[in-house]
Amino acid sequence: MTPFRAALLDLDGTLLDSIPDLAFAANAMRVELGMIALREDVVATFVGKGVDNLVRRSLDAADPSPEDFARAREAFYRHYHLVNGERAQVYPGVMEGLKHMRDQGLKLAVVTNKPTEFTLPLLQRTGLAGFFDAVVCGDTCARRKPDPDQVLHACELLGVTVAEAVTIGDSINDAQAGRSAGTQVLVVPYGYNEGRDVRELDVDGIVDTLVNAAQWVELWNQNQNAAKAQA
Repeated sequence: MTPFRAALLDLDGTLLDSIPDLAFAANAMRVELGMIALREDVVATFVGKGVDNLVRRSLDAADPSPEDFARAREAFYRHYHLVNGERAQVYPGVMEGLKHMRDQGLKLAVVTNKPTEFTLPLLQRTGLAGFFDAVVCGDTCARRKPDPDQVLHACELLGVTVAEAVTIGDSINDAQAGRSAGTQVLVVPYGYNEGRDVRELDVDGIVDTLVNAAQWVELWNQNQNAAKAQA
């Protein structure tokens, strides 16, 4: 077993509660297209597989035509650009957890399905940008989570092996991406996960906050270093 040198963190539902902004944009899109607004908790179940999936699931039609989808997508992007980061909140324990990880010498990366044009401004506006050595977005690689491409790319950018990285997220997309890439996986229970219980996921640990995640990593590294010293 190998000590961790890096942590790869999801954004929406793990670092930030961005549902207020996403729901506002989705509902502004719906109203513009002649539909009624949805509750925030309903929109939250649409989050996780990228903006296009959110737009598609926010429409009343299960399989919208290419023309209808393009019109909806344009409206969502326009409204989301106006509110991105306006009401998003950093979850309790995130700042402290990131500081603890950084103090341990870990390299940190964001790995998100959110497009770059929304991710970078959101990190800046919420004060999180300075913590991260790399940012891998939904349009960075050919495939997004739950595929492993973004996790593998983040490890390459950070100069670590997958065995030296832990993926931290809130959903099945994070768990599957990290597991298939070969990292260990932690999840927080307060995120979105498309309405599912995180206890159903194939993960190495469920941590209440990012502070607990940092402590989990620290204990893991202490145990691995002690085992190496005894070998």
